[in-house]
Amino acid sequence: MNLNRHVLTLDEFTIQQLRQFPQATGELSSLLRDIGLAAKRVNVEVNKAGLVDILGDAGSVNVQGEDVKKLDIYANNQFMGVLQHGISCAGIASEEIDDFIAFNDNVSKNSKYVCLFDPLDGSGNIDVNVSIGTIFGVYRRVSPRGSIAVKDDFLQKGLQQVAAGYIVYGSSTMLVYGTRRGVNGFTLDPSIGEFTMSHPDIKCPPNGKIYSVNHGNFFRYGKGVQKYIDACQRKDKTNGGPYTQRYIGSMVSDVHRNLIKGGIFMYPGTIEKPKGKLRLLYECNPFAFIVEVAGGKATNGKERILEIQPTELHQRTPMFIGSRDMMAELEGCLSEAEN
Repeated sequence: MNLNRHVLTLDEFTIQQLRQFPQATGELSSLLRDIGLAAKRVNVEVNKAGLVDILGDAGSVNVQGEDVKKLDIYANNQFMGVLQHGISCAGIASEEIDDFIAFNDNVSKNSKYVCLFDPLDGSGNIDVNVSIGTIFGVYRRVSPRGSIAVKDDFLQKGLQQVAAGYIVYGSSTMLVYGTRRGVNGFTLDPSIGEFTMSHPDIKCPPNGKIYSVNHGNFFRYGKGVQKYIDACQRKDKTNGGPYTQRYIGSMVSDVHRNLIKGGIFMYPGTIEKPKGKLRLLYECNPFAFIVEVAGGKATNGKERILEIQPTELHQRTPMFIGSRDMMAELEGCLSEAEN
């Protein structure tokens, strides 16, 4: 049998990257492999969710006031478990948990990183078999190694991320992660049970034809957002159009599509909820990091997402993210509305 050695697995790629930095400890590579393991476990349950008692609500509400799905709990436990039993993570914070969790064993206390994640984004779509995903961000701890992790380790600006990524559980399962050196995508090959390189050095196109927004809230958005949506709908061949609206309702799926094809994703604040719904630490910062490394842009409408100083673990923020040229046009509309 001929082996295709041009196709790298996630493990091979992280080891290859590690060899380029002789001074590196390998902890980040180990942490990413742990995340890949948890993703495989979650993928198995997602694929058979309709066959086992894992669909539907778990009968509880998370800190966001949202109904928790059974698969939410399973995914959260898997990611927390592999990170706790690995050698690279001092603690975690999750959208599904009220407070951060610092791991108290000696190996964890000497670990370099903390991880924040949304274990199952778009879980409201589980019951109808729509693509869902996991989002994560990795930070170098600010507390001394050898001690237990503290809250300040988790309340860092998105700029301080050393890596961020997401997993899409869809028609194929794909893990995308970025460091400051680039963004790469790996697709799960079920025949060997490994994530293999499928999308090397991902770049976000500077422009696109897709805008993603919940149009049902149009009259609850600010004037600048309304102005931009109107502009998107009026596009024709003379001004770069026509644009197409695509909105899945799963941020992982929407942003992933726009990252690959070009486009813009918007989750503005509304009159009732001016801070929006998305969580800064678990959703916005990781995606902002990935898209910016790939050449795109992410803001809350006024400032760069990655420069926002978090003040609480479950802080919310409006979010606009996507292709650089489309983001520039949006910012023009927002600026005109303010003047």
